[in-house]
Amino acid sequence: MAKEFSTKQYSDTDVEEVKRLNANSGLSYNEALQLLAKQYREQKKHK
Repeated sequence: MAKEFSTKQYSDTDVEEVKRLNANSGLSYNEALQLLAKQYREQKKHK
């Protein structure tokens, strides 16, 4: 008999739900830094 696989671990956290919520949470720290750097370079180009 095979046990059904569950994404819930010891803390009873639904890993898939956390991934879904994180995907909809906006920019990551690194993505925000990249966006700011790009905007800074563009702004400097036009001066």
